Amino acid sequence: MTDTTRFEHALVWLRRDCRIFDQAALHQALVQSRHVYVAFIFDKAILNPLLQNGPEDRRVAFLHASLMECDVELKKLGGGLIARHAYAVDEIPQLAKQLGVQAVFVNHDYEPDAIARDAKVASALEKEGRVMLSFKDQVIFEKSEVLSLQGKPFSVFTPYKNAWLKKSQISPGEFDLSLIAPYPTEPQRGQLLPPPAKEKMPTLKDMGFADCDLHALKIPTGMQGGQALLDDFVHRMANYEETRNFPAVKGPSYLSVHLRFGTVSIRALARRAMEAIQTGTGGSGAAVWLAELIWRDFYFMILHHNPHVVHGAFKADYDGIAWETGPEADAAFQAWCDGKTGYPLVDAAMLQLNQTGYMHNRLRMVTACFLIKDLGIDWRRGEAYFAQHLNDFDLSANNGGWQWASSSGCDAQPYFRIFNPITQSEKFDAEGKFIKRYLPQLAKLNAKQIHAPWLLTNMELTMAGIELGGNYPHPIVAHDEARKKTLARYAVVKKVAA
Repeated sequence: MTDTTRFEHALVWLRRDCRIFDQAALHQALVQSRHVYVAFIFDKAILNPLLQNGPEDRRVAFLHASLMECDVELKKLGGGLIARHAYAVDEIPQLAKQLGVQAVFVNHDYEPDAIARDAKVASALEKEGRVMLSFKDQVIFEKSEVLSLQGKPFSVFTPYKNAWLKKSQISPGEFDLSLIAPYPTEPQRGQLLPPPAKEKMPTLKDMGFADCDLHALKIPTGMQGGQALLDDFVHRMANYEETRNFPAVKGPSYLSVHLRFGTVSIRALARRAMEAIQTGTGGSGAAVWLAELIWRDFYFMILHHNPHVVHGAFKADYDGIAWETGPEADAAFQAWCDGKTGYPLVDAAMLQLNQTGYMHNRLRMVTACFLIKDLGIDWRRGEAYFAQHLNDFDLSANNGGWQWASSSGCDAQPYFRIFNPITQSEKFDAEGKFIKRYLPQLAKLNAKQIHAPWLLTNMELTMAGIELGGNYPHPIVAHDEARKKTLARYAVVKKVAA
């Protein structure tokens, strides 16, 4: 071992970083320790609330499958994954004691609940004479690493992005790739230790969850699945700017769930984008895709400096908006959830979410704006619904996106910019291909008719086999009237916005 060895035994606690390559905590543990265990806790504090929505949860199934792959790969290296179903805040200190480790290695988590959990774990470990060491892994730049010239956190994305790019470059257009070099995680012989005898990974059934057919949903899991998606996207990256807004087109990378659970490395993704920009092979798409990765860092930074956004508006004055409440609002919200608003693009998007756990990014904006500015419903209700159903749910990005749509967040769209769901449909699903995928009852409508079926004549509806109020709902709101109500609703913040 090198002279950097500090610990005889150490434990790497996986959380949002379920991979064994280019992994900061694992790298540091291998550098600083003679022997290393690797563990994951299926945290009851997180999982138990999910069970209230039923035993099927695609995210838990994705995570379980991905960890099984980690276990297989660790065994090839002489180790294995210790996986337990428990309260992590209690289990990690107990496991550290059981294994006789001197240190627990983790990667930073930026969510308030996770920060509180980690503080309790660190305190419990310290009382036993152990240490908890944490490292940056799931972002490129974090916390206060990118600040304004005045040394303050940014609240607008474009200047943040410019500062982010400047910090990552040696000169304009030439990136400092050493900043995103992969962390070596190759252990020495015998350095990784296997789990204790008779240790067995809990099954989904053991934890109260049901199996999900992720293959049928075309959701590849684990490190291999993430790598396959990245390899596929690299060949499409140059066209990303032209294709990313059209839900019927294979434009996105589909890597968001892998970023959420860390089955891919953010450094590897940024490196692919930067290399494509530098070599000129990435067209305009590589820079746009890199900007999407920078948005991710931006929202993590916002959450770190403004934890109040978890419960309220980034701009406090926007908490004064009076949202629609009562039975009618509840019925409208349920129609939105169920994909029964009468606006085909909105409904198809919500059905995509409900059926697959995925929603195209353009449609996330469309559906959020519809809920907030057409139905007048508190953005927090929509945020919570997305949090429940999105495979890639990430608190910082989900919160940031919903606050953007509600105009209450940092760098949000102006309150008077209100998406028209019909024109959005005409622009981004012109032929109705996406709509027809999730609303087959509208399949006989042509590209002109499909965006607003209620405008058709009775004969046109009959010929298409559509009965408004029967196999497809009447629109639950008139957009033009809703727009007027929204402008009045936001009058309370008009002066602030100006």
